[in-house]
Amino acid sequence: MLSLSVASPSSSTICVLPKPLPFKSSFNGIQLRHPGTCSIPTTKRTASVSVVMMAKREEEMKEIRAKTTEQINEEVIDLKGELLMLRLQKSARNEFKSSEFSRMRKRIARMLTVKREREIEEGIGKRLSRKLDKKWKRSIVVRPPPSLIKLREEEAAEEAAEAEKAA
Repeated sequence: MLSLSVASPSSSTICVLPKPLPFKSSFNGIQLRHPGTCSIPTTKRTASVSVVMMAKREEEMKEIRAKTTEQINEEVIDLKGELLMLRLQKSARNEFKSSEFSRMRKRIARMLTVKREREIEEGIGKRLSRKLDKKWKRSIVVRPPPSLIKLREEEAAEEAAEAEKAA
């Protein structure tokens, strides 16, 4: 219990504060009274979910490593386009899955990691790698992402169907 008393200049009452506790939280200066109540019990379910997620990641890395560097570059361009489309959907306040942002960013990072690993195997230094990366980025031809192409094809098919009904 915390006991405080206010002392007036004329009275002889002393403020009583509790002793500092021997443990501290991860926050600066904040002390937890009962650390046992704040702990989250670990369950078998959370452990199994993390194992499944790790297995999926390993499978994804195997898929990426099986691709050639050119295929990786093409997919990075496509994913960056998809990321742009997601940003546009967000700014237009359309419905979208917010989890797609992190999923795509992580997939792009994995692909670029594999690409850099291959450069290291070839003996390409960091400086030269950045130079090559700049050249590669300048050589990218802007093209619509696959989702936009698919959307345009669906719209064209709907317009064709409407034209057939009208005719």
